[in-house]
Amino acid sequence: MAVREILRVEHPVLRRKCTKIQTLDASLQRLVDDLIDTMRHANGVGLAAPQVGVPVRLFVVEVPKDVDEPHAGELHVLYNPEIIKKSELYYPEEGCLSFPGWVANVPRYQNVVIKGRNRQGKEVRIKASGLLAQALQHENDHLNGVLFFDYLDSMDQLRRVERASEAASAG
Repeated sequence: MAVREILRVEHPVLRRKCTKIQTLDASLQRLVDDLIDTMRHANGVGLAAPQVGVPVRLFVVEVPKDVDEPHAGELHVLYNPEIIKKSELYYPEEGCLSFPGWVANVPRYQNVVIKGRNRQGKEVRIKASGLLAQALQHENDHLNGVLFFDYLDSMDQLRRVERASEAASAG
């Protein structure tokens, strides 16, 4: 387990569509451990594999325990995720560990159902709302080369924050 460098928005791997994972092996389990360590070290809510330079369809999400939501404090590891159901849009504030110090209000679905495989390779479905739904969408976007500010009409909609951790910093 190790804390890895989080790539910044200029890095080209963040704009690539990631490849589907075919086999869960020991190297992917080490990557999961590193993603968890790196996310927690950076005080993030989520982190996707391409953010540490590995262009595969994998991310981790963990909503802080002190958030008043059903899945708060639960760690979610998803391989090859796919959003299969979504509800109405809302515009929460969002930041990104690959673009620290900046936030904006972006369109997200209030509720989602996402399916994928967990760390053990078992197919799972997660019904999520609020911050968990937002983080799952944010991380899933990373797997498709999409960054949160791509949803903005203008980069003028970004707001500077003193510390990226003050906003809901997904990966």
